[in-house]
Amino acid sequence: MAQEKVFPMTKAGKEKLEQELEQLKTVKRKEVVERIKIARSFGDLSENSEYDSAKEEQAFVEGRITTLENMIRNAKIIEEDDLNSDTVSLGKSVTFIELPDGDEETYTIVGSAEADPFDGKISNDSPIAKSLMGKKVGDEVVVQTPGGEMNVKIVSIS
Repeated sequence: MAQEKVFPMTKAGKEKLEQELEQLKTVKRKEVVERIKIARSFGDLSENSEYDSAKEEQAFVEGRITTLENMIRNAKIIEEDDLNSDTVSLGKSVTFIELPDGDEETYTIVGSAEADPFDGKISNDSPIAKSLMGKKVGDEVVVQTPGGEMNVKIVSIS
């Protein structure tokens, strides 16, 4: 049997996933079932776009529920005491400047399950995070991105 993937995440990240799962199971599932019922009442299902749309949404919701249950079941919580304070690691926020122009960016490195780049949370599987992991303040790092190489200098870790 294949080894299940472990999903490293913070305690807050796991709680967020649990809330989403609860919302999907208690609210969204019922809404979709109601939409299917209403669409069935319109008659011929072979030409019923409302029914098709509701069934597609139901498949998406059920797939997301399965995914979330798997992620929660295989979650590995990153504890604060496990973190070395002076190196970049999962659960840490890292601030770096791009060289040579000096644009400063700050990201928190999280597990793929809770990544949200728009909120400053990047996956530990991302090219930036992979390049920064294990590095210290003052280190200069070459990050391989899909857009090419980027040189950065780590200015703080928290």
